[in-house]
Amino acid sequence: MFYGTELKNRLMLGTAQYPSPAILRDAIAASGAEVITVSLRREGAGGGAFREILKESGCRILPNTAGCHSVREAVTTAQMARELFDTRWVKLEVIGHADTLQPDPFALVEAARILSAEGFQVFPYTTEDLIVGEKLIEAGCEVLMPWGAPIGSGQGLRNLEGLHTMRAHFPDTPLVVDAGIGAPSQAMAAMEMGFDAVLLNTAVAKALDPAAMARAFGQAVEAGRVAHGAGLMPRRDMAQASTPIFGMAEFAS
Repeated sequence: MFYGTELKNRLMLGTAQYPSPAILRDAIAASGAEVITVSLRREGAGGGAFREILKESGCRILPNTAGCHSVREAVTTAQMARELFDTRWVKLEVIGHADTLQPDPFALVEAARILSAEGFQVFPYTTEDLIVGEKLIEAGCEVLMPWGAPIGSGQGLRNLEGLHTMRAHFPDTPLVVDAGIGAPSQAMAAMEMGFDAVLLNTAVAKALDPAAMARAFGQAVEAGRVAHGAGLMPRRDMAQASTPIFGMAEFAS
């Protein structure tokens, strides 16, 4: 449940870097995603064909403030996106480090506070830092989007312990793993850990067959969610025979 909206498909898909509008359209359809992210810069450069794809997809649009490096820039971009897409949802990015694209936690919290006060429903791109997460919730966020790894890196879930801890620390807050996912198995692992959704872009857009990869990610996210709900077996330090000794045949020597 994200700000009162329940989604059947827990894969959120980005719309940047695709080879062509037709391939983007096919990938969205194959993924089964109900939410697609769009940057204001991307929408402005895409022209009519891109806008038509967004309309035809039937997906909910999650505008993002990609590329913003200050509170003022992020807030202004979000305000423009609300007018353009007619939605209160916004994926808030305030980048603080040029190489890792790690979010600036101080600017992120401040921007989230401003936007929440203006009625936005903020999806903040953050790290797995628990204190930053608490500050974002205090600022009005009802969803947190911790990174798996740096954007576009394909490294997957780089800090498993940190993500496990975050899931345990915020049991009632929707958590979406955002950024760094490079393979369907990594997305499935996030869902098996109990995360509520996965957002990715590059791994699909840059695949040899984006539509096939989008389908694989959709299936992986669904499988991971079902597995988590079914109850994964705990890990053991030692082997345990699946066939009990009691009742086995005894052979005379």
